[in-house]
Amino acid sequence: MREVPRIKSIAPYSKDRFLSALWETIVASMVTITFLMLVATEIMPVKSENVVQKEKPTMEATAAPDMSHITIDLAVRRGVHSVAFSPDGSIVASDRDNTVRLLDAVTGQEIEGEKNFWVAFQGNFTADINSIAFSPDGQMIAGGINASEVICLWDAATGENLRFMRENAPNGLHWVNTVAFSPDSKILASGSEDGNLYLWDVETGRKLKALIEATENIFSLAFSNDGKTLASGNAGNTIRLWDIATGEKVKTLTGHTNWVFSVAFSPDGQTLASGSWDHTIRLWDTTTGQHLKTFVGHKLTVWSVAFSPDGFTLASGSHDKTIRLWNIATGAQIATLTGHTAPVKSVAFSPNGVTLASGSIDGTVRLWDLTSPLLLRKNRE
Repeated sequence: MREVPRIKSIAPYSKDRFLSALWETIVASMVTITFLMLVATEIMPVKSENVVQKEKPTMEATAAPDMSHITIDLAVRRGVHSVAFSPDGSIVASDRDNTVRLLDAVTGQEIEGEKNFWVAFQGNFTADINSIAFSPDGQMIAGGINASEVICLWDAATGENLRFMRENAPNGLHWVNTVAFSPDSKILASGSEDGNLYLWDVETGRKLKALIEATENIFSLAFSNDGKTLASGNAGNTIRLWDIATGEKVKTLTGHTNWVFSVAFSPDGQTLASGSWDHTIRLWDTTTGQHLKTFVGHKLTVWSVAFSPDGFTLASGSHDKTIRLWNIATGAQIATLTGHTAPVKSVAFSPNGVTLASGSIDGTVRLWDLTSPLLLRKNRE
């Protein structure tokens, strides 16, 4: 701190001394004011005029017990509901409110496109995205939209909106929960909150079939790898298997005691996994419809399940903020992946099985290196 100069005292009744004192008082006041201004300058922070607002995702390394390899902060108001890998594994796609974001699967950096993968229809009306899917040929991305029976289709390379597919059914009042491509990329399946289950011609946008569900909500869809069967998880606590050629229901799988939020076929198509609000994961024989195993470990709703490409491991994301890896053969839990700070809505394996992507209501996408020494050591523990 700067020291204020001391003012000498003056003798009374002296005109010269009075004027001198008056002058000294004025000088002292000026010094004091200057001092206070300098002190204020030292104490008060300086506001930068060049503050740059973050617009792009940021990456940060994560430490134990968080074992994620890369964290990508998308800062979305409603969280991340869906993640998907491109067929070659180089790109991770994720919903971000009413747009799709493409991320480099190695670095986590956002990939800029010519367009914005924007949802905009009916003039200036926009809607959020509930579910996304990469076409197996890598050319398109489909989105189930948070609007009445609307599906959006984009060019995966440019982000250009190719078309909207919409059904103006009398009961088509609510949003599309889930979308899935057939293995040949020619058919898109969609399931909505109204229980409507449709098959669409991708090239023309024309509705091919309506599969009749006796339930109010379809949460998840998955095609078998041979493209012959479609599985749907619903609010009737069941899974239904459908014949794509005929549109007929083949089997109804029962056993869950609450809504089924996720279904996934094994690579060989012989097993189906399902995740439910009843906190469990179940495995089913797709030929007989027999229940094979129940995986217990999550404390809350299981939102998403995914098979590894080799079919040996299952990943699950839960409302309890964790991701768990399971041994398909034994039903044993291999590892618990922690780091997300809110429910995990979606998980997806890369085509080579080395990386797992997860999306959460906390607004982040995380990439997990499944070969890392830290993760392997944790698995052994």
